[in-house]
Amino acid sequence: MAVKIRLKRLGRTHRPYYRICVMDGRSPRDGKAIEEVGTYDPMIPELDKSVTMKADRIDYWLSVGAQPSPKVGTLIKKYKGNVPDKRVEKRRVPKLADRISAEPRRSAEAAPTEGTPPTTTTEGEA
Repeated sequence: MAVKIRLKRLGRTHRPYYRICVMDGRSPRDGKAIEEVGTYDPMIPELDKSVTMKADRIDYWLSVGAQPSPKVGTLIKKYKGNVPDKRVEKRRVPKLADRISAEPRRSAEAAPTEGTPPTTTTEGEA
C-alpha cells in the first residue's frame, strides 16, 4: 500500500479548511484517512496559527515510508523543518539473469594477476 500524507478538504464554498491526513494513495481526496495528523487553515492571516501538526506522528509516518504531497511537504518544511527532500531509494536487488552473467566476471577478477606469484601449499607444511 502506497501511503501518502496529504490534505483533506473541509469547509464550505470559498472558505476552505484542510486536515493533514495519512491516507492510502488510491483513496479519494476526501476519503477515509488512516490517521489525521494536523490541520491547515489558509484563511487565517497569521501564518503560525494557520497550521497545527502532531510532529511525532509525522516523523513516524515519514520514517515508515509515507510520501508527503507537494503542499504538505512545503508546510512541513516551513513549520516543522525536517521533511526529506527526496525519497530514499531502496537497494536494487539484481535480477537472476544479472547475477548469472556476473558469475564469470567475479571468477575472472578473483584470478591472480601476472605480477603476483600464485600461492600454493603442500600437504606436508600444514
